[in-house]
Amino acid sequence: MKIAFFEISNIEKDKFEKAFPKEELQFFEETLQDVEIQKYIESDAICVFVHSEVNQEILGKMPNLKLIATRSTGTDHINLDACKERNIEVKNVPLYGENTVAEHTFALMLSLSRKIHKSYVRSIQGKFTTEGLQGFDLKDKTLGIIGGGRIGLHVARIARSFGMHVRVYDIHKDTFLAELINFKYVSLDELLETSDIVSLHVPLNKYTEHMINTDSLIKFKDGSLLINTARGGLVDTPALIDALKNGKLAGAGLDVIEGEEYLIEENIFNSPVEKAAKLIVESKQLLDNENVVLTPHNAFNSVEAVNRIIDTSIDNIKTFIEN
Repeated sequence: MKIAFFEISNIEKDKFEKAFPKEELQFFEETLQDVEIQKYIESDAICVFVHSEVNQEILGKMPNLKLIATRSTGTDHINLDACKERNIEVKNVPLYGENTVAEHTFALMLSLSRKIHKSYVRSIQGKFTTEGLQGFDLKDKTLGIIGGGRIGLHVARIARSFGMHVRVYDIHKDTFLAELINFKYVSLDELLETSDIVSLHVPLNKYTEHMINTDSLIKFKDGSLLINTARGGLVDTPALIDALKNGKLAGAGLDVIEGEEYLIEENIFNSPVEKAAKLIVESKQLLDNENVVLTPHNAFNSVEAVNRIIDTSIDNIKTFIEN
């Protein structure tokens, strides 16, 4: 098989080469859309990551494509309807980082609650006063988790060890785990109205896009925090910026932001001028806000989780070849 890999590091390349010695492999550090399609147009399979947009136009130009293996849980960067029409199989990595992403969630949460980011900047400037750096305890605060899947439930477990009260909103309920971990399922409105911190752990789809918007932000407790380690498109960025400006939100911990795929240097020049300008302005407004902690879609990136992603992707491709 001809297999093209995108957004690949040297470590990943070595492992894939060892796993598929008999296949014809191509490796690209760039995203799918940043590589001239003629270089991989004859591929039987492609292996991508979240910043590679597999759209209908690209799929229509690849006559031999039979498999898309994404090294992620989410598949919102892949046109699944077009794949179904072409009978192209799509494989993802459903289990790799529930603890990894949950731990990063608390890294963002603690950075905001104890003002670690501000303390770091002050200390490297040689200033060691604590004025303006007073934080707050997580103990006895209420954490609202939107999305009670594997990651969300791991966040709930960690929160309970901090002595937090936990509220979960999800269309699927596991009453056994709710009793075991000691959290409560509530409506979305009740969660927003009663939580000191709201953390997002749902996939991005037509039902969840911009679920955090002007209307939903009005329901948040004054001075609460928002944490997003899921997908940037869950949050309407202008509405978030306004909520931070007017004090409705005291802070935001973001590992993902809307349109982040276009903010990669090589991608920004390939996006429409108006859209690129809008994204640059909005991202700068977030970066300039001292109450925002922003990381570059890095919640997944631990040694253990990356190895699990590679191993599962290898299994996905091998299974397809063998079948």
